[in-house]
Amino acid sequence: MFNKVIWATDGSEAADHGLPLARTLAAESGAPLLVVYCEEFTLPAKGGGRLPVHVNETDLEEKIQRQVSELSAGGVRATLEMTRSTVGGAAHAIADIASREHSDLIVVGTRGHTALGGLLLGSVTQRLLHIAPCPVLAVPSRNGVSG
Repeated sequence: MFNKVIWATDGSEAADHGLPLARTLAAESGAPLLVVYCEEFTLPAKGGGRLPVHVNETDLEEKIQRQVSELSAGGVRATLEMTRSTVGGAAHAIADIASREHSDLIVVGTRGHTALGGLLLGSVTQRLLHIAPCPVLAVPSRNGVSG
């Protein structure tokens, strides 16, 4: 059914909820699974420097690399693509990769904290739904959302 599946992750627990479904869809289709992680940076300060948004950036990257290794060890053809953007640019970076790779599906997790639309999905997921070149499957982080 799918020729290439992307699992877009920011390393969060909410993003991890999309991984089992992405793995299953890729495995059942015999499709490769491209794991995409976008490291976001602050806008340049007066001194010109930019800082990673996440203070635990190294830990997040190591976690995602372990997840990709586990996928591969489990028989899924998984690869990792890491990219960078300024704050607010992750969705565009993911969409650009999906377009370049001719992906059939992007799987993402959702935050699921409140019933409000933008907060429910998260800003990257919300944006991807509007700009992605292929379907986006948004996986909720929990059943039943209270608002």
